[in-house]
Amino acid sequence: MAVVAQLAGHSRSAYTTSPVSDPSTSPRTRAWVEVRLDHLRENAAAAQRAISATAGLVPMVKAEAYGLGMLPVVDALRTLPGGVAPWAFGVATVSEGEKLRQSGYDGRVLVFSPTPPDEYSRAAAARLTIGLSEAAAVERLAAAAAGEAEPLPFHVEVNTGMGRAGFPWQEARTWGPAVAAAMGTLRWEGIYTHFHSADEPPKEPTEEQVERFRAAVADLRELVHSPVLHVANSAGTLRFGGFGYDLARPGIYLYGGRAGPDTHPRPVVSLRARIVLVQDVEPGATAGYGATYRAAGPERWGTLAIGYGDGVPRALAGGGRVLVRGRSVPIIGRISMDMTTIDLSDIPAAAVGDIATLIGENGTARIDVDDVAEQCGTISYEILTRLGSRLPRVYLEREQGS
Repeated sequence: MAVVAQLAGHSRSAYTTSPVSDPSTSPRTRAWVEVRLDHLRENAAAAQRAISATAGLVPMVKAEAYGLGMLPVVDALRTLPGGVAPWAFGVATVSEGEKLRQSGYDGRVLVFSPTPPDEYSRAAAARLTIGLSEAAAVERLAAAAAGEAEPLPFHVEVNTGMGRAGFPWQEARTWGPAVAAAMGTLRWEGIYTHFHSADEPPKEPTEEQVERFRAAVADLRELVHSPVLHVANSAGTLRFGGFGYDLARPGIYLYGGRAGPDTHPRPVVSLRARIVLVQDVEPGATAGYGATYRAAGPERWGTLAIGYGDGVPRALAGGGRVLVRGRSVPIIGRISMDMTTIDLSDIPAAAVGDIATLIGENGTARIDVDDVAEQCGTISYEILTRLGSRLPRVYLEREQGS
């Protein structure tokens, strides 16, 4: 396995393909996140196979590629299996798009969240493609693009039920002409919507949204020439094949999170930490704030160099487990900001320096990111995006022939 190591917060130039071996500089001395870039690309390939052969992919790399590091992920996905480049990369904010531009990426960048009024000039200067949800936003972007050499492309979001953004689908004949009237400094390139329940077992809500989208597009046909149409998030891609539209926008599936029933991505993320203390305790010994755990008999405890300050959810206390030497052991007591206590009584050989796996594979045992999310009553998106900046990201590639 080739190692590509990058410390959190460093620029793209900070990582190389050389294995890290010096313990004093290794990112694996305390706690870290491993990212399988080869599995990331395999998941992208699966998403591409799920949609039309002529459709393009827009990998979503917002929120630092769901916490894994936007620039290394973009580098890994610049060329998709089959030698095809992504149609665009998707972000949520203008600053994320600017970061991509500063890294040297000159392809399309789609910004999907509504843009604050004072950021349109920056978006125009960076040649970002903005998703617009109201007539006032179209006017702001048109004014910001007035000094550009070429018309600035934009996409219109249609609200088909998500509610958080987008023009109302049933009023397309009203707002459509207002959008078209702003052409000149702008070019209306695309129309899209976002699903609210595509990852849920019932398919009817998603199919209803698609029907609403089709109705809106039909009402806009005379106003925009051959728009690029897209509706599919990860679930819409894997479960519905993107509905045959021009683009698909996979996100969580790329990073190893399930996108609804019967979607099985390759695991991408592992979260690991060192055992930094092992101690034998007497019956009645207590662990953690509030002394919520008490030893029933003689026990052996280990302290992990990781806590909620690194993004480990406190909800894992009282039921969460980690893997040590290929075996599952419980988290005991409350999780602290910087430390987590585990019960090593069933692994007497465990020692300081051993690696504990909170997400990922160890021996034949595995904890998936969705397992952790379910334990915490949340979703895999939140687990990944909460992984803290002091955790180094270690990027792994499978070597040829291995």
